[in-house]
Amino acid sequence: MALQDIYQPAQDEASRHAFVGTLKAYVNGRLEERLDTLYEETLSPAFAAQHGRKPASREEASGLLTGDPLFQMWASLVYSSQDLMWEAAGETIDRIRPEVDRTVNQLVQGNARLGSLTLDPKLVIPQPIADVEIHRQPGGFFHQDGVEDVTAAMLNLGAGGVYGAAKRQVAQARPGDPVAGRALVDLARKLAPTLEPRRILELGCGIGSHTVALAQAWPEAEVHGLDLSAPLVRFAHAWAEDNEVGIHYHQMDASATNFPEGHFDLIVSVIFCHETSHDILRRSMAQAYRMLAPGGLLLNIDVPYQPSRTSLVKQVTNEWQVANNGEPFWMGFADTEMKRVLMEAGFAEDEVIDQYQPNGRSSQYVFGGIKRA
Repeated sequence: MALQDIYQPAQDEASRHAFVGTLKAYVNGRLEERLDTLYEETLSPAFAAQHGRKPASREEASGLLTGDPLFQMWASLVYSSQDLMWEAAGETIDRIRPEVDRTVNQLVQGNARLGSLTLDPKLVIPQPIADVEIHRQPGGFFHQDGVEDVTAAMLNLGAGGVYGAAKRQVAQARPGDPVAGRALVDLARKLAPTLEPRRILELGCGIGSHTVALAQAWPEAEVHGLDLSAPLVRFAHAWAEDNEVGIHYHQMDASATNFPEGHFDLIVSVIFCHETSHDILRRSMAQAYRMLAPGGLLLNIDVPYQPSRTSLVKQVTNEWQVANNGEPFWMGFADTEMKRVLMEAGFAEDEVIDQYQPNGRSSQYVFGGIKRA
């Protein structure tokens, strides 16, 4: 059986997945809307009556919201639904693990490889990433029970479908379907319509679905993906082989790469930057500029929660995610002026891309640059 066909929840499992997705959609949607109403109609007016002005910062808004029973119910449901998501995905993965392991091993060790896999057992995972279970994924992105274990990747794949539905994104045709990757390709072509990349790199490629979309869009290009996690890039390599595209995956730190200067015509990342730290983010953007060829495009897509564009209520709920839900750099990234970071990396001001892009019912933050030829 093809790897992409193995993750098929049984009937009871699918029902549980659907329940968790619906619960998360409610918590992230209607319940957050009720928090907005509570704040605008009750909490903020009460503060204004006492102080003669509306709350001016997320710290003041937080003081109003976090003690309210509705906010506490929201927080409890966010936390519990995250647990349920991992449990639901884990139930399916426990059942199919033997077949997944067998298939991944066959693809990774096959004689007719289209791409390649380079692991670095001496790689030191930087702090604070090393000690954080991002998204509260059990064991985190780096856990392995032996060098052939890809459970971390399978959890990422399975939970991604539940989470995507909860965020009201486009439904996936099947697990790992590169919907976001195809949107990334469309955006790259819109921003740099004459670019025909010879070499492409994805930073923080995870399980590789976006990288596959890049390889399918530019079949003549040499495509690479890098990530800190050995189980994630091992799975990504198998996934690419299963999709019959040749991609070169590397276990590598995006902030300390060993690729030559000017090597890539297109460098991308999707929801990577807010999973880093201030230092790693700056070094990664500097590395990306160094690796980018003249005339090349750096394109990053990430969470659209910069304070200048986000309500105080949303800032408070995001700050709660930092403290309680495995998102240690969410607000650190949101507070970072990426245009300045990109200019510090080497881009001139008129080369920088810094904009919001519609994404279904919401939006996404797009930033990067086109390096002067």
